[in-house]
Amino acid sequence: MATHAVTSQDFNQVVESNDLVFVDFWATWCGPCRAFGPTFEKASEANPDIYFAKVDIDQNPDLASAAKVQAVPTLMVIKNQQIVFQQAGALRASDMDDLIAQAKELDVNAAAAEEATEQAQ
Repeated sequence: MATHAVTSQDFNQVVESNDLVFVDFWATWCGPCRAFGPTFEKASEANPDIYFAKVDIDQNPDLASAAKVQAVPTLMVIKNQQIVFQQAGALRASDMDDLIAQAKELDVNAAAAEEATEQAQ
């Protein structure tokens, strides 16, 4: 599966319709974004079970603001409609592969229960 251009209008539908979504917030003028683009594209081709979305922050400033994107590129991972990772900066291919493996293995419900237990203590 290739990457998909996502806008403010369809972002929520994408998140609600897919169990695991990787989102690349980027801009055409951003050098590191251009460097990270092929890594993101290659990851999308190697993982057809994951939805890979690209959000142009200049075309979708409201979405970038709502996601608290302060620098580009910013990678966000959403699993079961919950943000489980967000980081600015271009990842190396090996780091991207590690992140994908971790996201696939993550049990969001167990992580939320553990966090609730820690907060109660």
